[in-house]
Amino acid sequence: MFVHPEFDPIALQLGPLAVRWYGLMYLCGFLAFWVLGRHRAARSDSFIQPQQVGDFLFYAVLGVIAGGRLGSVLFYNFDYFLQQPLYLFEIWKGGMSFHGGLLGVIVAIAVYQHKKGWGFLRLADFIAPLVPLGLGFGRIGNFINAELWGRVTDLPWAVIFPQVDGLGRHPSQLYQAALEGLLLFIVLWLYSSRPRPTGAVAAVFLFLYGGFRFLVEIVREPDQHLGFVAYDFLTMGQLLSLPMIICGAFLFWCAQRGMFSRG
Repeated sequence: MFVHPEFDPIALQLGPLAVRWYGLMYLCGFLAFWVLGRHRAARSDSFIQPQQVGDFLFYAVLGVIAGGRLGSVLFYNFDYFLQQPLYLFEIWKGGMSFHGGLLGVIVAIAVYQHKKGWGFLRLADFIAPLVPLGLGFGRIGNFINAELWGRVTDLPWAVIFPQVDGLGRHPSQLYQAALEGLLLFIVLWLYSSRPRPTGAVAAVFLFLYGGFRFLVEIVREPDQHLGFVAYDFLTMGQLLSLPMIICGAFLFWCAQRGMFSRG
């Protein structure tokens, strides 16, 4: 079994400024979004100009940070928040939720497309393929930080996290990086390379991310303070992913029937 090397969470120290691995992974994700977005915007059929990708990224960063933090507090630490409301602003203590970040990005899309008059789903289709690599970088950050580990297993690729115990565990962070990051990126990038019905690309993102997250949660250790939240089986991550799967399937069905031709 591979023993986690217990990385120093600080990747780079510049005087009083400490650059943490997790923050560095976020930066890599935003950079990938910008580079890939400009590449997509340069296509002849693109409605968005390359320089506008950076403009939208500003809104997206705000949405990811605000939504991710709010989601972490409300979905995973609500009881503690009721006791300590200021915990919402204690971002140095960590805690970000993908599902909250997704809601934040949805708000960013709604606000930005309203300014430009492009149509919500049209912009969402453009954005969807740019997101997965950032998710993958984030999960690598989770692995470096030895957090969100998997359940105990004796599989040959199990990882021992000394910070937790001496047992072999699923490297669920790497599973998520491979599925929600790399594989989802490849599928969406190839699928969006040809014209698709409005809403279809965003629908595939919702459905596949929700499905991948639901599956990996089966081998991921539930949050210790929450445990299973329904039927002695469902974790909070699975419960939050189910609406994504349902909405993605319904949105794809509608898109294939041309119900969103105006975006």
